[in-house]
Amino acid sequence: MRLALYQPDIPQNTGTILRLAACLGVAVDVIGPTGFDMSDKALRRAALDYLDHVELTRHVDWPAFLAASNGARIALITSHGSLSFTEFDFKPADIILMGRESAGAPASVHEAATARLRIPMRPQLRSLNLAVATGIVLAEALRQTGGWPTQ
Repeated sequence: MRLALYQPDIPQNTGTILRLAACLGVAVDVIGPTGFDMSDKALRRAALDYLDHVELTRHVDWPAFLAASNGARIALITSHGSLSFTEFDFKPADIILMGRESAGAPASVHEAATARLRIPMRPQLRSLNLAVATGIVLAEALRQTGGWPTQ
């Protein structure tokens, strides 16, 4: 299981997601360009001392990420998803892709995704915080695949 962040805008969200991934043993791909400094120094400020405990791969852009994904299934989490994430059959080699905080993901990313999944929520509300949404979906994917770390 991997997490991928498409052109993230907010370093605190990225830091929170990196900390989550470190604690749960999940690799993270960050797809550039980002809306903030992606140096190790800047990430350490956001991810605290957890950065050394996460497998982090930086990709210069979307085509570079796609080339490196080696045909893995990509589950894009989007408010425009046609299927609830709880109805999707996650596999251990899947990549959970989160869109950009400010704009989601463009049509080209939607088209490349294996599945477009949504988190069900009340209709009058727009979206969840990116780090919260990531945690919700990752928890279900790890539950389905038996991927939770052992004590």
